[in-house]
Order: sequence, then C-alpha cells, then structure tokens
Amino acid sequence: MTKMKIAIQGELGAYSHIAAVSLYKDCEIRTCTTFEETFKQAYKDSNCKIVIPIENSLAGRVADIHYLLPKYKLQIHGEHFQTVEHNLLSKRDANIDDIKFVRSHAQAIGQCQNLIIKKNFKPIISADTAGSAKDLAEGSDKSIAAIASELSAKIYNLKILKKNIEDEQGNVTRFLIMGKNIEQPEYKSSKKFITSCIFRVKSEPSALYKCLGGFATNQVNLTKLESFSVKNTFDQANFYLDLEGHIEQPGVKKALEELGFHTETLDILGVYEASIFRQK
Repeated sequence: MTKMKIAIQGELGAYSHIAAVSLYKDCEIRTCTTFEETFKQAYKDSNCKIVIPIENSLAGRVADIHYLLPKYKLQIHGEHFQTVEHNLLSKRDANIDDIKFVRSHAQAIGQCQNLIIKKNFKPIISADTAGSAKDLAEGSDKSIAAIASELSAKIYNLKILKKNIEDEQGNVTRFLIMGKNIEQPEYKSSKKFITSCIFRVKSEPSALYKCLGGFATNQVNLTKLESFSVKNTFDQANFYLDLEGHIEQPGVKKALEELGFHTETLDILGVYEASIFRQK
C-alpha cells in the first residue's frame, strides 16, 4: 500500500511534522523551505497533501498563508489543533551554565521571554524551530541552545535542558490539511462542520455590511473573519471566513448565495468536519 505523502514547511521535528504524524501515523514527510514550496507540492501532485499552520493562540495568524490560499486554491480537507510545547535543547556535552545564545523562530523566541531574560541569553532568529535544532546538532559550539520540540531533540540527538519553557501554557496552533482534490464530507446532522471561503467585496459603500447580512438573517455563526490586502494596494481587501455549518444546509446555502451576490470573487476553500478541540 502506498504511503500518504504529506508536505510540511520546516525541517523534521517541526510542529508541522508533529501535527502530520498525529493525523497520519505512517506517512511520507516531505520537508519544504518555504510555505509556497509546500503549496506547490500539493498543487503539482494530487496524491500529496499539506499540513500547514494558519493561526496560533498566542501569536495570531500566519500571515503568508492568507496570500497563498487564493493563489493556489487548494481544498481544505480538515483541521487539527496542535499543542505547542517549547523546550531548551543543547549539545549532549553542554549544561545550562554553558549557554550564552539561543536560536529559534521569532515566534518561539517571543513566547519564551521569561527564561531568555532571566538567563540573559542573546537570541538568534532562524527560519524555524526544528531547523534551529538541526543547525545546533551540525555545529560544535556548545554555548548555543535551541528552542524546539521534544521530537527535534530525539531526531537530532540533542539534550533537553529544560522542558515546557513557554511563558504561557495552552499554546495551540491550528493546522489545515489541504490538497488539490475536492473531498467534501456528506452532511450528517449528528456532526459539526466548518465551511471556509475567501471573498473580495465590491468597491461600494456598505459592501461588507451587505455581505455579512445573509449570515445574520439565516442564523449562521461565523467563527473567523479576517481581512488582508489585495496584492500591492490599500484600496481593496480580501476576506478569509470560517463559518459553522455544511454547505448543504439550507441556511448556509442561502447565506453563501447572498454573499456571492455582493462580492467580486468568492472561492469556497473547503467543507470539513470540525475538530473535537472546538468542543472544549
């Protein structure tokens, strides 16, 4: 049986890697340097899916993703909420007193300020957490530590100096599972669904108000609405929207029809089962 192919941004040991193996136990991981390279993997190969972060409970949205969604128009097949637990990693022969520098992604550095300030570490910003661990393993300087996952420590044979060093507990990243093929689940009243779309409003007064009116009149709950600029301009904006419900439900269908009437473009990105994390 052919293994599921999953593309992620970052090196092995990244939180995207952890999310991917949580979803697909026995899969082939393809690591990519950039988010766009990750999208291209699935765009070119319909047998490949991507597991991509879209937002973090502390840091907010992952900005690059919103511009790639309308460009490649991959379909969302599902969502996954992954707990993020940062660890301070070092060379096997180092101890906490040897550390003078700490390397990681900017968000991880920002989320572990208490320890960094307390120990007076000098931060080094890197492209991703797991990449920082890999660089540390390949180097010889034991004055440098990395902030990364426990899986990174295992993969790159590093020592965990301190576990769970994040300033705030409950750090969670929401991931989207995406692919080129449309995979829309059948509607069942016993299950909860999310429908996601991207739209661009018409350039006229009260355009957004008109777009959203259909959701109110049809009692459709929106769980997320975010704007981002169109290309290199401040004149127009695209909107990313998540709503509770399935496109086959009458209320959702009517609300989306009304939305389409007041927009220049409307792309349904996917209909998928809501994660059980949302029920917490």
